[in-house]
Amino acid sequence: MGETRGFIYEPDPANPGWFRWELADTTRFNAQTMGAMLVRADADGRCRLRMFPERKHSNLLDMVHGAVTLALMDISLFAAMRTLLNGDAAGSVTLELSSQFIGAGMLGAPLDAVVEVMRETGKLVFMRGTVVQGEDDSHLVAAFSGIVRKPSRK
Repeated sequence: MGETRGFIYEPDPANPGWFRWELADTTRFNAQTMGAMLVRADADGRCRLRMFPERKHSNLLDMVHGAVTLALMDISLFAAMRTLLNGDAAGSVTLELSSQFIGAGMLGAPLDAVVEVMRETGKLVFMRGTVVQGEDDSHLVAAFSGIVRKPSRK
């Protein structure tokens, strides 16, 4: 727990069952652009990464900007590696991220990326997920799949 190679991953006392998902260096992209994020493993074996969209995340239509949604998808791959596989998220890189936008994300309501690991090999992790909003995940914002390369052993 605590700081794990560049990340702060520890229980969030304000949100029981959730962990903080933050970079230790707050001058980097995640902290500067995305803001506070939480992560947990759901009972169905998937990982859920949550962000809290606000005005700075909006486009001119007052919806969540597509680039923010893409960033959430990408970050969720690493949160899933750490949460579900205890993987080294800091030393890994995205090889592929494929996305399909389905609806608009709304401001003022938590936006969740829900990720499942499809397969893990010695060097790669294959994942897929959805971006959803609403108490019962009823508002589908996007679907995605991604491949992450684990760190090289030196």
